[in-house]
Amino acid sequence: MELVRTVPIQDPGPLIDAAPFADSLLWLHGDEGMAGWGIAARFEVSGPGRFEHARRWFRQWLARRNVDDRVGLPGSGPVAFGSFTFDHGPGRSVFVIPQVLIARRGGASWMTTVGDPCHPDGTVPDPLPNVRWLAEPDAEERWHKQVSRAVEDIRAGRLHKVVLARDVRGLLGGPFDPRTAVSRLHDRFPGCWTFAVDGLVGASPELLTGRFGRMVKSLVLAGTDWPGGAIGLGTEKTAVEHELAADSAEDVLRAHCSQLDVHEPHELQLANVTHLATRISGTLSHNVDALTLASRLHPTAAVCGTPFREALSLLRELENLDRGRYAGPVGWQDARGDGEWCIALRCAEVKGPDLRLFAGCGIVGDSNPASEWHETEAKLGAIRDLFAEPTCVK
Repeated sequence: MELVRTVPIQDPGPLIDAAPFADSLLWLHGDEGMAGWGIAARFEVSGPGRFEHARRWFRQWLARRNVDDRVGLPGSGPVAFGSFTFDHGPGRSVFVIPQVLIARRGGASWMTTVGDPCHPDGTVPDPLPNVRWLAEPDAEERWHKQVSRAVEDIRAGRLHKVVLARDVRGLLGGPFDPRTAVSRLHDRFPGCWTFAVDGLVGASPELLTGRFGRMVKSLVLAGTDWPGGAIGLGTEKTAVEHELAADSAEDVLRAHCSQLDVHEPHELQLANVTHLATRISGTLSHNVDALTLASRLHPTAAVCGTPFREALSLLRELENLDRGRYAGPVGWQDARGDGEWCIALRCAEVKGPDLRLFAGCGIVGDSNPASEWHETEAKLGAIRDLFAEPTCVK
């Protein structure tokens, strides 16, 4: 049987510097995180059963390996990085197990290897290229119509909240090195979970779920303010939007926990926006792995709306947009079932020269289309501001 070995190592320093290749897998949060490279195994999946299929594939892969884990911490031993589509259509979700993993958590550092990987020389990260942003002359007008229609449905009592998203597309003027983007995002948003997983790069402020032994936690965000914003976080509109999101996460986690603490909402200040946030922490009542929890939480009211079926139906009708892996779970899981799964926000998908950014807003009965447009612009800035002075083409 193939051997998976994890051994303690000296502190490697900045984990971003440990990633030797542009296609390295990265997961950073504060001073902790992981950098992986090489592909020991890869699994692509689509459809409504994508989460369970990925879990089953990982279990089957583990059953054919001999694991020697001399660290025994969350993230040691075999680890799979994952990125899943928002919707259950034909889009591609992915699970990747790296051949080599360098990680740091709780003051400990370690290396995991699968088999006997070679260690070729790495490459120096490339600077980010220029971008030609593709013009959409009617985008703002279309957005106003979408939000206005959603507000009408909410005021008519058909649903309570829907989250609408939009995308911005660009053409890269040269090679894109995710390591450079992640490094800049990590410097600007050190409190976020910064990631690069199979062409998806971002800095998410929202933890869908983290599981470490019997401990589980979540960070729910809904309600946004930004420099120049005219609404603020102290309005009834924001309170309603946030409460719906927090309640949806609490309902799911309570079914799996013997004890659950839902903390009072607080303001979470980031470099470009400020969110209303609720921390949830608890103790699991039974053995359930992190990805299963994430699959049952997804999609929360923070990225879909409520009631779920009505909100999903309306956003599919109004957005005319394939979200891909935007707003889907992104993160990692180890052989014990520990892991962290965030909602893929403040992110971009890169495929060859094509760059695609996303942003969304929670729409409730008091939403104003112009204000929601400016909110998406502020959120898009998290990625757009990484690049040089933009140009625009039709």
